[in-house]
Amino acid sequence: MKKVKIEISGMHCASCSNNIERSLKKTPGVKDASVSLLLKKGTAECEDFVSDEEIKKAVKRAGYEVKNISQE
Repeated sequence: MKKVKIEISGMHCASCSNNIERSLKKTPGVKDASVSLLLKKGTAECEDFVSDEEIKKAVKRAGYEVKNISQE
């Protein structure tokens, strides 16, 4: 398991962060996700096989953009 930190742009309300969380959780291998509107950041706890590209696609699918991804 790995923990991924995600910087996200384009959020402006609580519904935005909920949409991103939902999209991340639908990604195969992602066990948990949380997104903070105030910090404009999110974290995803996922299996090792989940790539950064898959995380970016999940955020983009919800209509937002990833500025940066890093692993803890």
